[in-house]
Amino acid sequence: MQYCFVEGTFADLARDLAEYLHITADVEPLLEANTKDEVLKRLVTASANLNTYPEKEFTAAYNLLVYLVMQSPNVNMFLPRMCDNLSKPISSSSLNGPGLALNVLTTIFNLLSPDNEVRFNVFQAILRLVKVSGAYETLRPQLKKLDQWLEEWDLDEEDQRKLFGQLADVAEDVGEDEESYQYILKSLRTFPTAEVSTKEAQDLSLRALKAALLSPTHFDFHDLTSLPTIQALSDSHPEHSELLEIFSEKELEDYNDFRDENEEWIENEDLNNSVLHRKMRLLTLASVAASTNSRELEYKRIAKALQIPTEDVEMWIIDVIRAKLIEGKMSQQKQVFLVHRTTYRVFGEKQWREVATRLDQWRTSLRNVKEVISRERQQAEAQKEREIHEVERKVGGASGMGAGRRPAGGRDNMIEMGTD
Repeated sequence: MQYCFVEGTFADLARDLAEYLHITADVEPLLEANTKDEVLKRLVTASANLNTYPEKEFTAAYNLLVYLVMQSPNVNMFLPRMCDNLSKPISSSSLNGPGLALNVLTTIFNLLSPDNEVRFNVFQAILRLVKVSGAYETLRPQLKKLDQWLEEWDLDEEDQRKLFGQLADVAEDVGEDEESYQYILKSLRTFPTAEVSTKEAQDLSLRALKAALLSPTHFDFHDLTSLPTIQALSDSHPEHSELLEIFSEKELEDYNDFRDENEEWIENEDLNNSVLHRKMRLLTLASVAASTNSRELEYKRIAKALQIPTEDVEMWIIDVIRAKLIEGKMSQQKQVFLVHRTTYRVFGEKQWREVATRLDQWRTSLRNVKEVISRERQQAEAQKEREIHEVERKVGGASGMGAGRRPAGGRDNMIEMGTD
């Protein structure tokens, strides 16, 4: 939270600022008439000239103006014009100008109550300046509060879409492609069912699709295929829709067929074939690994699916592991890849059958383990019984031998002695 501390009465401070802006003659009569909002109108209008004033005086002058405007019960009357002025270039400081304006706008944003509707307009002005200055890092920590702000501002779907679009542009300009992509998806989700086929919705859908296809880190396309706006492409842009289907659930051979039939279209749409081809190989290897039941994937099978020489297989395995699509261990001696974990690109009836098969195998393995344990236990118990019987037999035999012997000096050897 930022605060703006200024001392003095409204009239005195307004008079000082008017003098600084060279509009004393216009403001003095209004001060005498105590028409504060009229005074503020003149000050805000003249504040556009602050963009030409010395850099060291800019912030102090604007802080004074912000303080005066905040005294008005009609503060929302003046802030849009101020935001517009601050969004224009500051000619006195081409290097630090955007930063100076951002500081003032941030002060305004923080001084406004959370539910003030103009806060949204101030934030949009902040985004415009961030886009110009490339100062996205200064904004990023605050975006954690975006959902809370949206709830407080109670924006309609169109304004939300506009805001997400601005954020996507700002992130894209500084190379934050994944964040930009996520904001595009949020924007697409704001379209009502009746508008999913509009030009705006379709253009934004194509932008999202292209970003996902060419991204070196995006491999799960369910976030796209589940959107009604993307689904509507099947009618308006069938080639895009078919390409998305291939990357969602098909393999390299399918992409090669599509490429052969649509080579010119791929070039016209500025879709880099080498990027798409490489990505399709990674996805294909993930699919092959997910479909194996034995958990041992032979190199020659990988080479066939990826259409590569066997000696290149390990390089592609390493790339797929780096992409976090699979986990496992290579065995050069056996020429197999031992699959530990895989990523299912699509999970439908076929995948459920595979899960059921593996569960049956797991159940069978557990049953076999249980039988081995049970058999070993029975053998251990039987051995224990035999040992107990053997001990008892030996103890019993020892007792019998003791009972059959007469000790020396026993009764048979005693001599009766008596007296006459």
